[in-house]
Amino acid sequence: MDASIDGVRLAGTPQGPVPVVVLGVEGERDVVPIFVGMEEATSIARGLEATDVGRPLTHDLLLDVMEELGGRVERVVVSDLAERGEDAGTYIADLHVTTPRETVVVDARPSDSLALAARTTVPIEIAESVFERSAEEPETYADLTDIREMGGEPA
Repeated sequence: MDASIDGVRLAGTPQGPVPVVVLGVEGERDVVPIFVGMEEATSIARGLEATDVGRPLTHDLLLDVMEELGGRVERVVVSDLAERGEDAGTYIADLHVTTPRETVVVDARPSDSLALAARTTVPIEIAESVFERSAEEPETYADLTDIREMGGEPA
């Protein structure tokens, strides 16, 4: 299923604000929320805004190295959602990369994959089974504060 990053927002919890990346899915009303760390959320937001911070940050560096070696991200797929054990509720993503020798699929955290996708024009996909298990009403996340409205530069 074709998806896009609808926003990077902050959800209030008893432990404080927690960043959530909201994925919209083409042709669907519901969204898929993926809770991520603050650093990753900031990186995704910077990628969406194409913010140049002078020196490359980690995700910028990864893309630069990949391109220097002749590789290119082709697409990001949120492919699974762990259901058992201590990883229950953890999203699994695949980073599809073309190299000079072959096309490879790299296991990656969704937050890192989405940070790379935010810096490129690569498609984002979500497995239908993941969407079915994790889709929520968009109103749940619509009124949350966009991380870019926090003011200042998060570390």
